[in-house]
Amino acid sequence: MGAVKCIVAIVERGRADKIIAKTKKVGAKGATVLYGRGTGETEVARFLNIHIESSKEIIIILTEEDKYKVIYDTIIEVGKLKQPGTGIIFTVPISNLVGLYHRKEFEKGNKDNLQ
Repeated sequence: MGAVKCIVAIVERGRADKIIAKTKKVGAKGATVLYGRGTGETEVARFLNIHIESSKEIIIILTEEDKYKVIYDTIIEVGKLKQPGTGIIFTVPISNLVGLYHRKEFEKGNKDNLQ
């Protein structure tokens, strides 16, 4: 496995499942979804004395650097992230990754032992 990139997309609650399903079709191996809330909207809501639900889903996908672009573009398309207020997406370089490498080695080792 070469260099790894982390794609992080923050979208409105309820959109992550559809986005992840499409990313798997273009090569994503999996994703992690966290739940959160934005603070920018909360400040506006407090000022206007109204309640705005600001639930978010945070999608995290790790992928090889040379394969990330199609997954990234799919998230933008399916999540409609070019439209205002639909979410944000960014990438982060990854270093010191433990887990994915070991899983590959473990699977390879198990195959060797079964033969």
